[in-house]
Amino acid sequence: MLKTTLMDIGAKRLETVWYGPPPEEALTLVFLHEGLGCVDMWHDFPYRLARTTGCGLLIYSRLGYGRSDVCSLPRPVSFMHDEGLHILPELLDRTMVKQCVIIGHSDGGSIGIIYAGGTPALPLKGLITEAAHVFCEEISLQSIREARERYVTGDLRKKLEKYHGRNTESAFWGWNNVWLHPDFKHWNLEEYLPNIQVPVLAIQGENDPYGSPAQLEAIVRQSGENTESLMISECGHSPHSDRSETTFQAMKDFILSIKMKTSPVSRD
Repeated sequence: MLKTTLMDIGAKRLETVWYGPPPEEALTLVFLHEGLGCVDMWHDFPYRLARTTGCGLLIYSRLGYGRSDVCSLPRPVSFMHDEGLHILPELLDRTMVKQCVIIGHSDGGSIGIIYAGGTPALPLKGLITEAAHVFCEEISLQSIREARERYVTGDLRKKLEKYHGRNTESAFWGWNNVWLHPDFKHWNLEEYLPNIQVPVLAIQGENDPYGSPAQLEAIVRQSGENTESLMISECGHSPHSDRSETTFQAMKDFILSIKMKTSPVSRD
């Protein structure tokens, strides 16, 4: 059963979608979208993964995205830290998620790393990152500059309006301006990697225009022996759509291995 709600977090409302078993009955998959993403931009990938693995599913649009409330601009350089250290823990607490695997794409993957390595992360049983960043690279900045050009003079704005509606401007400029802020060149998450206490699956496309293989290498090198990696050939920034079946199979196997090692969800 699919349940869509606007959930109050602080003084704002976030678009949330729940699908499958409730958190007191099964492991929950929590999807964190990319810098220009939202609930709807995942399409059917999360639902297929939840059905196949028998897990519950929680997806939400961050503030200023999708059908969530608007946000104030400009975003601070610390916006991913704020999400991973404060908003995500509150959301998991409010939704009473007891055991979860976080699946984060791009900025969402980075937020997942911050949450996993920067908080007690008590419900967390596993982390999947997809094209996550742990430091700023010129390849990322160049692609973000090119995205700005497509938004201003091309058709990117129209494509995003389909998913973000009134939030289109805040979704784009909130992401684009902060990544191109001079201070963002010093942004770095590597301090969180050694503190991650759960298994990690780190995925990246070989032809990712937003990050070099150094991102994946840093995650694997610094997050411990329970980390697996998958570099996918002929794949760009969105493995779940560019190479859907390869990505689906890898995530499914990882999640099922977590389920086998996880004790039954308590109803208490």
